[in-house]
Amino acid sequence: MNETKKSIRLLRDVEANMVPSGDKVTLAEGNLVQITQSLGGNHTVIINGNMAQISSDNADALGIKVEEDLHHSAGSSFSEQLVWDQLKTCYDPEIPVNIVELGLIYDLNIKNEEDGEKNITIMMTLTAPGCGMGPVIADEVERKVSALNSVKSVKVELVWEPQWNQGMMSEAAQLELGMF
Repeated sequence: MNETKKSIRLLRDVEANMVPSGDKVTLAEGNLVQITQSLGGNHTVIINGNMAQISSDNADALGIKVEEDLHHSAGSSFSEQLVWDQLKTCYDPEIPVNIVELGLIYDLNIKNEEDGEKNITIMMTLTAPGCGMGPVIADEVERKVSALNSVKSVKVELVWEPQWNQGMMSEAAQLELGMF
């Protein structure tokens, strides 16, 4: 369901992250917000001229049904493709393209334990080194990949080399953003 550009009043106090600083804030019940992006279960809103991201588990504050998040985890046997599919559900709150298509994932390493469980290391970057949303996006990556069957641990490392540039985006992402 696309709720984008819809103005609504918050139904309850809700924790959010300011964009681009990543600072945690509480948005008060009754405040008017405008949803600018609803992707990967998260909702980017404008409130009093400022941008904030409300996570999927707090969508009810917007009057939106909380999605049964992490749809790839239930009943699916583990595969590397499943990890990539899960990463494609993570978005920068300001850009309507997932982090895989943006070229932000530099490395995905899966190590098998003797018991069949997986330890996963993901090296990723951001479009701008000073972006305060980095830890928020990395936490979302860790949470979503950790929910997959057979995953024992997930480590997400933010790296800055090589420095990200627009040439790292997929053709689809470049077309979506008008940069092709």
